Amino acid sequence: MSRILHRRIGPPLPVAVEGEGIVVRDADGKDYIDASGGAAVSCLGHRHPDILAAMRTQMDCLEYAHTGFFTTEPAEALADDLVTHAPEGLGRVYLVSGGSEAMEAALKLSRQYFVERGEPQRTRFVARLQSYHGNTLGALAVGGNLKRREAFEPILFDTQHIEPCYAYRHRRPNETEAAYGLRAAEALERKLAELGPETVIAFVAETVVGATTGAVTATPGYFKAIREICDRHGVLLILDEVMSGMGRTGTLHACEQEGIAPDLMTIAKGLGAGYQPIGAVLISDTIYDVMRSGSAQFHHGHTYIGHPIPCATALAVQQVIRRDNLLDNVAHQGDRLQAGLEKRFGNHPYVGDIRGRGLFRGIELVADRTSKEPFPANAGLARRIHGAAMARGLCIYPGSGTADGQLGDHVLIAPPFIVDGGQIDTIVERVGDAVDAAVVELCGGPT
Repeated sequence: MSRILHRRIGPPLPVAVEGEGIVVRDADGKDYIDASGGAAVSCLGHRHPDILAAMRTQMDCLEYAHTGFFTTEPAEALADDLVTHAPEGLGRVYLVSGGSEAMEAALKLSRQYFVERGEPQRTRFVARLQSYHGNTLGALAVGGNLKRREAFEPILFDTQHIEPCYAYRHRRPNETEAAYGLRAAEALERKLAELGPETVIAFVAETVVGATTGAVTATPGYFKAIREICDRHGVLLILDEVMSGMGRTGTLHACEQEGIAPDLMTIAKGLGAGYQPIGAVLISDTIYDVMRSGSAQFHHGHTYIGHPIPCATALAVQQVIRRDNLLDNVAHQGDRLQAGLEKRFGNHPYVGDIRGRGLFRGIELVADRTSKEPFPANAGLARRIHGAAMARGLCIYPGSGTADGQLGDHVLIAPPFIVDGGQIDTIVERVGDAVDAAVVELCGGPT
């Protein structure tokens, strides 16, 4: 009997004891292809020798130094590296230990920025339904996932939410993707007019939506319209790239493919590839300059921010990705993955959409392809697919509430950047078998 309060209280989990490349082995000797990198984390796979060497080197030098007393060489080197490769205008870095911490820091920093600018009336955030920004109370408050919020709603600060840019569900018949994107962006304009734009701190969005809807990308022009609206009203744009960033979509930052830069951007997961807990906020020069000329301090902090071992690890991860041209592999293998999934599921009666970018792909399941009607929530289809995949030696990331926060199912596929073509084909085959097995179990008949 485990003494751990696990995420789900139920049957015991397999015990992971060893990893190598894209494979995890459990205590019974069973191998699993880690086709989601955990939660899109393990971008270099397991036991990469260069990353382990960087960790050992730093441990032999300095294991910890409090950031109120010292800075460290690995923290400074990582910040330099991140700024060098950041979108234009993001010239400073705040280092944390994960994605939720990064979002908390971004929210507080954006509020303090306006206080120091003499605009304390700005107290509101606008975000999107069907979004996920973390599980701490502030991050959960801006998140738009109804099921995750439900139990905690009375203790969350009020955030205004607009519809997501979700073409599969919300684009009208005969409406072009570009026209739909502009219409979706107009929801922000209307919300700002309703609230009074002078009361709003920031608009918060995932560049590519991850856990809640499964790799939903914005339609062309959407984020450029969002950027223009924010600029016109003096509202900050916070992009959450905790899951979709650091190479996952084929470019280092997902917003590069949108042709924009945010004012604040949160990163984590692929930053340290799972070898150490680390995240960061990339901060615009404008925000930094206001802080520097004002109080000259950020009223925030955690014990382990800027920890030298995670910083040295993350720097090594980024160096390996560039040295080995792994973003090219992400783009190439991502195309192969999409093609394989389309071939396997293109005519599947219970697959409504296959989407994503790079090695960040989602499959949305539906009870009816024509009407796009989801399966009942109590069917637990995504969880069934996850179980069937695990039984077949495959780890994929399930999600439910896809369509509206209550109904809908999807699975995310996000293998490490080192994956090769043969492994992609095996992943597609096992995903197909898992989906078919789960549907047969649920519906009682062949697919």
